[in-house]
Amino acid sequence: MTEQREVLPYETAEVATGVGLGLHHVQLAIPPGAEDECRRFYVDVLRMSEVRKPPVLAARGGLWVRGDRLEIHLGVEEDFRPARKAHPGILVADLQALADRLTERGVEVAWDENFPGFRRFYAFDCVGNRLEFMTPAGE
Repeated sequence: MTEQREVLPYETAEVATGVGLGLHHVQLAIPPGAEDECRRFYVDVLRMSEVRKPPVLAARGGLWVRGDRLEIHLGVEEDFRPARKAHPGILVADLQALADRLTERGVEVAWDENFPGFRRFYAFDCVGNRLEFMTPAGE
């Protein structure tokens, strides 16, 4: 039998696990041969930097990008299907500037006001993966 646990209000600031959980990177799938197309989106449009993968992992294809406090690993998946629902929630200091940059580059931005305490929008990367970009309301 599963023990009932208290569900905390969303506004709860910190919840300690005792082991120090954090996030190093997010992995998104890409189709075989899409590395150059993804470089154009993640490096040229989002202005992230490509970082060299360890040789043993580089042989698998894909690419890793990093910018500010975000790292994304783009891994090749043979039977690729874009993540249309699952997505990373990416914090952005200047949300409007990013929305403007994406729009100027032809990327559709869909604003969503349904997350209390945050301004946010969704966009899809060059291979159809859903991305959420957000900032605390009032910033």
